[in-house]
Amino acid sequence: MPRFFVENGTPSDGKIVIIGEDAHHISYSLRMAVGDPVTVCDMARTEYSCVIESFSLDSVTLTILSEEESLNEPPHFITLYQAMPKGDKFDTIIQKAVETGASKIVPFYSERCVVKAKESTADKKQARRNKISLEAAKQCGRAAVIPVGEPLDFVSAIKEASHASLPLFCYEGDGAVPLRQLIRSRDTDIDDISIVIGSEGGFSQKEAAYAKECGMLTVNLGRRILRCETASGFVLSALAYEFEL
Repeated sequence: MPRFFVENGTPSDGKIVIIGEDAHHISYSLRMAVGDPVTVCDMARTEYSCVIESFSLDSVTLTILSEEESLNEPPHFITLYQAMPKGDKFDTIIQKAVETGASKIVPFYSERCVVKAKESTADKKQARRNKISLEAAKQCGRAAVIPVGEPLDFVSAIKEASHASLPLFCYEGDGAVPLRQLIRSRDTDIDDISIVIGSEGGFSQKEAAYAKECGMLTVNLGRRILRCETASGFVLSALAYEFEL
């Protein structure tokens, strides 16, 4: 069933009006008709089962049949901090992170990032990344739109990530604890989770040492070295298995 998002919750008259690109998509791309079912989410975990009541030139009016709290959101707020990879890998990371349970995605630049920030294209890239996230949320049945934050520098990302009750710093170096062991040793004290993942070259020893100083928990992801575009989905899937399945 088609899924759309609104920001203003339930109108008092039991109607929801879809406008803009979504209205055009319903009318012209999906070619839906009066009486067709639609699911609408208010971005606060509530889903509304609706049917199309009427069309206008630039809007679609829906009648709400029922509402319920969505069961599709993870039990913990999970923020993925991803060092910027080269090419279009970050697009894939966003899409798969939304599907596997991230609540927020924050890119950052680390010492070994090949790609560098370009202010001239920053706004356009930011809009594109959030659109990828939105489309992924619709496709996989999320009840919230997952924001993609503005890129941070490494120090700012670590300081922010360290405030989570389970701050995971993914690192293949000595002293890292296996992911399963770390999760199960702290699963009764977890409120929110942060996951920090490097770019293609991983993290330097200096960066790993700084992360530890800030309170990040270094965790390894097994004996095989994962690509940066694989690692986030791997960790998020492990968390989903532990807390959701």
